Amino acid sequence: MSIWFDEFPIDYANSKSTNCLIEHLGMELLAAGDDYLKARMPVDARTRQPAGVLHGGASVAFAETLASWASTLVVDRSKYYCVGLEINANHLRPVSSGYVYGIVRPVQLGKTIHVWQALITDEKDKQVCISRITMAVINTSSRS
Repeated sequence: MSIWFDEFPIDYANSKSTNCLIEHLGMELLAAGDDYLKARMPVDARTRQPAGVLHGGASVAFAETLASWASTLVVDRSKYYCVGLEINANHLRPVSSGYVYGIVRPVQLGKTIHVWQALITDEKDKQVCISRITMAVINTSSRS
């Protein structure tokens, strides 16, 4: 059974990711399954730290982007919007080139809080980073 509110619009999400951090870092949504969202991000001059490996902050931005899109597309977007509340990350292995792939799955999908786990791997499917992201689900009528 799918967790998505409606059919997952990958093309829509990718088109809405222009002119912001998502596009600047080269993130691209690739696939959505019944309970996951998958994307990739290049390891290049935009995402490396001075030592030449993937910057931990880029991994965190990638994980939060995945969780943000996932939460947004689990709820009725005409009634709710989702924002990041908390994130943690463990950086497990350096990557110096190519792509990293992220997959996010729900841990808990409540009425006001979503918790997601994001796993980032390299091109050889070795774990690079694991992250847990908490999203707040906010009723659009409460916007000021």
